[in-house]
Amino acid sequence: MTAYTATVTVRLKRGVLDPEAETTQQALEHLGFELSDLRSADRFEVDLDAADADEAAARADEMAERLLANPTIHDYEVAVAER
Repeated sequence: MTAYTATVTVRLKRGVLDPEAETTQQALEHLGFELSDLRSADRFEVDLDAADADEAAARADEMAERLLANPTIHDYEVAVAER
C-alpha cells in the first residue's frame, strides 16, 4: 500500500445561488478589483492508503458522491498525489 492525499474540491454548479461568493465579489470590487465572476469552493484533503493512485481516486470519488457533494447542486473534482 502507498500513502496518498486525495484533494476533493466541491463547488456549486453554475446557476445555483452562491451568496458567500456574491458578498466576497462585492467586497473585492469595493476594494478596486475588477472581476467577471467569483465562485466559492470547499476543499477536502483526505489522507489514505491505496494500492495505486487510481484506487485512491476511486475511493475519494465515492466519498464525494456519498457525502462531500450533493450532485443536484454541486460539481466536484478529485486530484490525487502520492504523500
